[in-house]
Amino acid sequence: MSRLGKKPVPLGKATASINGRKVSISSGNSTLEYEHRPEVKVTLDDASKALNVTIDPKDESIKQVRAYWGLTRALLANMVKGVTDGYEKKLEVVGVGYTAQLAGQRLDLKVGFANTISVPIPPGLTVTVDKQMIVVKGPDKQAVGEFAAKVRSKRKPEPYNGKGIKYIDEIVRRKQGKAFGS
Repeated sequence: MSRLGKKPVPLGKATASINGRKVSISSGNSTLEYEHRPEVKVTLDDASKALNVTIDPKDESIKQVRAYWGLTRALLANMVKGVTDGYEKKLEVVGVGYTAQLAGQRLDLKVGFANTISVPIPPGLTVTVDKQMIVVKGPDKQAVGEFAAKVRSKRKPEPYNGKGIKYIDEIVRRKQGKAFGS
């Protein structure tokens, strides 16, 4: 039995609708949709205003099905949090002459290469740049994390000088380098 899967997902301010296997969660002007696996059943409990995730009893013995149970519940909980509060990732651009700026629906990075690197911003995300700080916000946890990882991969922080693009809470382990003289 999945301890996490048994817990209902409280909706709070969000509203949910279920159409077959497609679950739609909305709040304000943001809406997220998810189509769950056929082994899992999602029901809406109107009395407690919560989503219940259950599985068929005949399939509960299969390990993969139990994994889908917990996964579906976690994804629905992330969707509810995303439409009500939203997700945010902060990146820091470290290095002399390293800059980031917005140009329409793309992020231009100057991070030590001869050319400027352009990263297109996916729809549904808002990106702001303030000096050496890049802030990625959006309701979809996966899209926010994926875009932040994509931006970071353009110039990962290197261990000798610490230059590159890093998460704000990331600690770059520094190396000593060569020692001159004896």
